[in-house]
Amino acid sequence: MAESPSELMEPRLAVETGVGAQVARVVEGPLQGLGYRLVRVKVSAQNGCTVQIMLERPDGTCTIDDCEAASRVLSPILDLDDPVGGAYNLEMSSPGIDRPLVRVSDFARWAGYEAKVELAVPMDGRKRFRGILGVPDAQGKTVPIDLPDVKEGLPSRITLPLRDLAEAHLVLTDELVRESLRRGGPPDDEDGDFEDEAEEAEAPRPAPRKAASPKGASAKAASSKAKSPGRKPKAAEKPARSGPKQPVLTKANRLKGHDEPL
Repeated sequence: MAESPSELMEPRLAVETGVGAQVARVVEGPLQGLGYRLVRVKVSAQNGCTVQIMLERPDGTCTIDDCEAASRVLSPILDLDDPVGGAYNLEMSSPGIDRPLVRVSDFARWAGYEAKVELAVPMDGRKRFRGILGVPDAQGKTVPIDLPDVKEGLPSRITLPLRDLAEAHLVLTDELVRESLRRGGPPDDEDGDFEDEAEEAEAPRPAPRKAASPKGASAKAASSKAKSPGRKPKAAEKPARSGPKQPVLTKANRLKGHDEPL
């Protein structure tokens, strides 16, 4: 089903600064052209310099194929525009289960679940809040949040102005994991029915290269000068299954500045 332009172009509430903002400016339009929405750009000093681009479809889903497709399109665009201005590792990632909340629709979709919210401007002398999200108002300007264990005399529900949002993300709970798996549909079982996985788990399996994390990240295929020209990174290995799967998505990883195709 094709996504509507309004779904793809819904503005983000919290935006990056510095180099992250420059990368976001370059990639957001091409991602929309592919049918994806930009969730977040994060630039860190990991492995020298790492640029993580987090993306999703408007319904909140994101697969390995989505990450790989986006990487193939964005890599040459970033090479041409060069918003980083130096060597970097490029990672494509899903939002994961304890995902960032960056649009009004994110708050509406996850109303009733616990979140951490930080404001750029203090409200009553406070910037950080943790509690259960309510439904945003009809204009998408505010969101209520129920605060647990508040001191006597203080309100247990406050209304946060979304225009002042600095950062927000869901808190990883058992309830959130169950709901995320339910919304994502049944696990992708290539070897048989999900009901048979308990029996499969009893057989010896080689240790996975990297276990799945709640954030939806998988092992990286690292780039190296020792690689021969034209060699593509190996596909990330799937972790062994011993129960319900966490979302395990690829991080297409490339060191900018090499003459190697992704």
